[in-house]
Amino acid sequence: MTALRTIGRKFLYLLPVLFAVTVLSFLLLQLLPGDPAVLILGPSATAAAVAVLHHQLGLDRPLWAQYLHWLDRVCLHADLGFSYQNHQTTLSALRERMPVTLELIILSQIIAFAIAVPFALLSATRPNKWFDRLTTTGSFGFLAVPDFILGVLLVFIFAVKFHLFPATGYTPLTANPLQNLRAMVLPCFTLGLGSQAVYLRLLRADLIATLQQDYITMAKAKGLSSRYVLLRHAFRPSSFSLVTVSGLEIGRLIGGTFIVEIIYALPGVGSLAIQSIYTKDYLVVQGTVLVIAVGYVLINFFIDLLYTVLDPRIRHAGAIA
Repeated sequence: MTALRTIGRKFLYLLPVLFAVTVLSFLLLQLLPGDPAVLILGPSATAAAVAVLHHQLGLDRPLWAQYLHWLDRVCLHADLGFSYQNHQTTLSALRERMPVTLELIILSQIIAFAIAVPFALLSATRPNKWFDRLTTTGSFGFLAVPDFILGVLLVFIFAVKFHLFPATGYTPLTANPLQNLRAMVLPCFTLGLGSQAVYLRLLRADLIATLQQDYITMAKAKGLSSRYVLLRHAFRPSSFSLVTVSGLEIGRLIGGTFIVEIIYALPGVGSLAIQSIYTKDYLVVQGTVLVIAVGYVLINFFIDLLYTVLDPRIRHAGAIA
């Protein structure tokens, strides 16, 4: 019951955030200068076509009624808009491109954690030694290099110079898994190397602080091995900040995927949004922004719930409150 109460309380906090996201996404089209229908159809649109689109989008109603009409289409009918440029619904375009972006984010985070966690564990057990200084300096370097610079550098070294991986292009996973992974190596490392630098520095600092706690000294005094103490007693409480930052890192990854998908010519959600902006396909832009924003909020919501699993003190605090 305590866990259910905590989840219910967090869900109530989620509702106003989702409401704000939908309002801001709705106003994205309304705040454009000029008539939204003319902007969508183009300056050559006839008055009859503009009037029809006004009625379809509810633009002939008061602003609050427009919002409710738009929210009804989005929530009850999954209608995120229609592209008047290529005559495709926004939902179908996102279905085609979302797997590419999700694969890019998931693989890049696997790479980031695979590098950051073992390196942070080794650095924390030997602080200020040569390995710790090397990893700290390397993480500073990766934090200082923007994604678009790192992407171009990786393309030059591994695609142009040594021809190990393709510079651009994408092969679907279902068509050829091996070629898909080869095409995703450079984009995933472009995103993952920046993330691992953040994770490594944060986890290293938390581990060093945790290893100085009294209960760690007590565990070592009982004769437990240093490896057991590190993995069993120190790693879990030191991972709370890492979990939080991994959720917040999704925001950086969304911006990073936009850049990476353009550099490597990947047909993902980021490239869809950029192309829609260039072609003034505003309904697709609005639908894409809504999906990205809601996804970001929900990911952080589930990571917040994960705290109740990692730290029982949060459940007990929720019960007391």
